[in-house]
Amino acid sequence: MIVRRLEDIEGTDRDVAWGNGRSRRFLIKADGIPYSLTDTIVKAGTSSFLQYRNHVETCYCIAGKGRVRDDITGEEHPIVPGTMYALDKNDAHRLIADEEDLRLVCVFLPSLNGDEVHDIASKELSSAY
Repeated sequence: MIVRRLEDIEGTDRDVAWGNGRSRRFLIKADGIPYSLTDTIVKAGTSSFLQYRNHVETCYCIAGKGRVRDDITGEEHPIVPGTMYALDKNDAHRLIADEEDLRLVCVFLPSLNGDEVHDIASKELSSAY
């Protein structure tokens, strides 16, 4: 059984600054679980181009307001607490946090190694994503 609290993760190598926020990684590949679970903060007023070529991701919003935009079609969806979105086709997308931080609970399949970050400026992700 694995039990972790957010306060145990904050400030450790599992608390990763990913570009426009923080990803607090409860489960990673080293834990022997086939998926990862994160508590992710997206900074207010930011817009992040993201694409996971090696993972599918599902996000559930628990705080804040924002939008997710399909980078190919331009279709945009509001994100508020209680909203789930799944990137089931390695979708290139833009995650936008409005006037307040977005807080998302995210599941990645397969598991993250744990040290992955986004390069927001170049629209590229570390190879592990």
